[in-house]
Amino acid sequence: MWYVYILRSIEFPEQEYIGATQDLKRRIPEHNAGKSSHTAKFKPWTLIWYCAFADKHKALAFEAYLKSHSGRAFTKKRLS
Repeated sequence: MWYVYILRSIEFPEQEYIGATQDLKRRIPEHNAGKSSHTAKFKPWTLIWYCAFADKHKALAFEAYLKSHSGRAFTKKRLS
């Protein structure tokens, strides 16, 4: 399974991060440990939403959509 997820910074709640992974239980602690340069400065993070996909390419396509302008609007209206 592949997971597309949204994290929200606990200390900076206006900051959100969208990612994709095969191992969500491992990935979130990595973000909170500062192992990702994209999320290190806004840690700690909390998981606010995720979705599972059986197909890697569909998961990565949905992640890309959520990172687009229209995808961010969708996220604000429907997922956050």
